Amino acid sequence: MTPHFKNGLTFAAIAVAATSALSTAAFARDQIRIVGSSTVYPFTTAVAEQFGKSGAGKTPVVESTGTGGGMKLFCAGVGEATPDIANASRPMKKAEFELCQANGVTEVIEIKVGLDGIVLAKSKSGPDLSLQQEEVFLALAADIHDENLKFIPNPNKNWKDVDPLLPDTKIEVLGPPPTSGTYDVFLELVMEKGAKGFGGLRDMKDADEKNGTKDYEKVWKSLRKDGAYVEAGENDNLIVQKIEGTPTALGIFGYSFLEENASKIKPVLIGGIEPTYENIASGKYPASRALFIYVKKAHIGVIPGMKEFLAEYVSTKAIGEDGYLAKKGLIAMPKEDAEKSAKAATELTAMAAPEK
Repeated sequence: MTPHFKNGLTFAAIAVAATSALSTAAFARDQIRIVGSSTVYPFTTAVAEQFGKSGAGKTPVVESTGTGGGMKLFCAGVGEATPDIANASRPMKKAEFELCQANGVTEVIEIKVGLDGIVLAKSKSGPDLSLQQEEVFLALAADIHDENLKFIPNPNKNWKDVDPLLPDTKIEVLGPPPTSGTYDVFLELVMEKGAKGFGGLRDMKDADEKNGTKDYEKVWKSLRKDGAYVEAGENDNLIVQKIEGTPTALGIFGYSFLEENASKIKPVLIGGIEPTYENIASGKYPASRALFIYVKKAHIGVIPGMKEFLAEYVSTKAIGEDGYLAKKGLIAMPKEDAEKSAKAATELTAMAAPEK
């Protein structure tokens, strides 16, 4: 039996009324709101400014909250009080997708906007440096193993402790916090790849897959907390300032920040490969990644200018090889990927649930 309230409305009727009121209230906001990745922030800001200049609508408000923080805000629900779009420097996670679904954000559109590289960089005043992913793992993992695969707290203090051929300087790496997409991708593309370079850890990975355990994942996902890895917040410009003043320190951020600050900092080679536009676009650079925006379909047609903003973002003049975002450091996608993004922005097809 369906419970009734004194005024005779059922729960279902109230839900319909609330949804209608929400849609009406949403029209009170006539400006697109965007949150998320600090890496994608400058690109989306440039598109927002171009959109505003075009006269298609008010310039969208863009906030840099980090990918994880942006996803929490984006997936909190639908309506005027919630963001319309989330910038992300990694794909949406299964848990985030499920949070969206649970809060009524049932249709999410995923649009890839370009490519980027996870960069390790240092002050221009310091010596050149080239690292293997295995060496980065041995420098930054919370625990490392001996020849018997016995794990101990990481004892490496200087880079020469990792490899005698490396500099006799303190291990100090400034990077983003766990709420950042850059942090997640750094773990996957550098730390996990480094862990795979050791036979004993590969065996642990195989055992996890066989037994359903997560011992191997815990190893490569756990960074040191003794000062070797320093969480420097979501502000990549702050990391640049700190490593510029500390010649022996390294910083972690996206390729666009390396480009933007080329007069102050220089890249650390990973596996002997320099993070250049060409190496990232071709996939040769080992720490390359895709960048995304996620769009709340329920807000399209309610918040003015959503379709027009998406069309601007995926246009050739924005994300093309010679587009205005390339001038800001965004690396253009292959033609077929750009066409898929244009199709996603036009057809507005909701994404399927991520696998992980």
